[in-house]
Amino acid sequence: MKKISKIKYHLILASALILAFASCKKDTKNGVLVGSNGTPTISSVRTISKSTIDSSRTSTYHYYKSNGTDSVVVQQNLNPVVTAFDSTTTTGKIGNYYAAIGTHLGSVTKITLNGINVIFNRALASDNSVIFSIPSNTPYVQPQSNTLVITTLYGSVTYSFTTLPPAPSVTSASDYNFTSGTQISLKGTGLSFVTAIKLQNTTDAVTIVSKTDTSMIVKMPSSTVSRAVLSFTYTSGTNSLHTASTLEFINIDKAYQIFANGALQNAWTTNSWASPSGPSANAPSKSGLGSFVATYPAGGWQIEGFANYYPSFTYDISYKYLTFWVKGGVADHTLVLVGDKMKGGDNQVQNANAYAAQLIKAPKNVWTYYKIPLTNAATVSTTTSLNFWETGKTATTLRFFLQGMSGDVNETLYFDEVMFVK
Repeated sequence: MKKISKIKYHLILASALILAFASCKKDTKNGVLVGSNGTPTISSVRTISKSTIDSSRTSTYHYYKSNGTDSVVVQQNLNPVVTAFDSTTTTGKIGNYYAAIGTHLGSVTKITLNGINVIFNRALASDNSVIFSIPSNTPYVQPQSNTLVITTLYGSVTYSFTTLPPAPSVTSASDYNFTSGTQISLKGTGLSFVTAIKLQNTTDAVTIVSKTDTSMIVKMPSSTVSRAVLSFTYTSGTNSLHTASTLEFINIDKAYQIFANGALQNAWTTNSWASPSGPSANAPSKSGLGSFVATYPAGGWQIEGFANYYPSFTYDISYKYLTFWVKGGVADHTLVLVGDKMKGGDNQVQNANAYAAQLIKAPKNVWTYYKIPLTNAATVSTTTSLNFWETGKTATTLRFFLQGMSGDVNETLYFDEVMFVK
């Protein structure tokens, strides 16, 4: 369906372009557009399409049952529809199409926005108009020249036109877990235009410590939610708009902790085959308070991790994720996550026999974050969701198996912020 919608988008957009400018006379020589002999002018810039959702539109589908009877289903339109849109503007958004209207534009050879070259199609140009889209690398952080420059064979013209910032987006974070006062570094785009942040669907304000357009440091609030995305308020021209991040952040204080804040929690203990293993305040850490050390001797088959034989950890359908950070050693490794109530049990499950949700890749010398979805019932099993309670509803171990091979080096890996999250 997404592929069909994308094709429809481009077909409708192409139709809008053709209809909008089919009436414009083109000056050609031997079939080549040359334009009239004169200094170019721009009188206005217009939008040429818009995307809207018209929920009053419906689609009717006929399904035939095995007995031959006809079943009719009517569905509302919830997909955006691209339509022609002719409106004069002095601002533009990255990725959108616009038409510069004026005179002597037919021989256009170059278009720039704030000094950046703009790709355009001369086949869609006439002596009175030229169509362009705003490329993603157009500068928008002020101060800028805020100019559209069109160059033809007979001169150039400069027009005041402002490229609006994109909606802020976050592509990565220094941590995805927080407590009150935690400072997190965000990477993304459009961040300099953010004026306020809160945890979505709450009134819990996130403090902006510093920001550039591609990075931001924030201080997280005290909150009663277990997890949330960030809700941004930002400026775009004269408008104040809202959007949300796609990355979700976990409230450590509301999670079921196995290892967090530099210590074992909720009666969990070290359950490892090798030494030294266990909590260390001096070990590398995401939280800054130490981490859980896992030692894997060369050439061996080794299991490292945690146990809670009493009161143990009982199945609860409200838990949605198992999350943790792992820091790799001197070589890349793939661990297998095992537990006494998981498929295969708390045994040496080889990589080839593990399902996808069990395989934990630990690239060398870097921290890697895992947020593994849990199955929604103790009896359900899938390859991409972890069934931590498949063979029983009272789990007592969670460990990481490394299948050693000849020639391996001694390895030390580190785990931090190991939690089950609702």
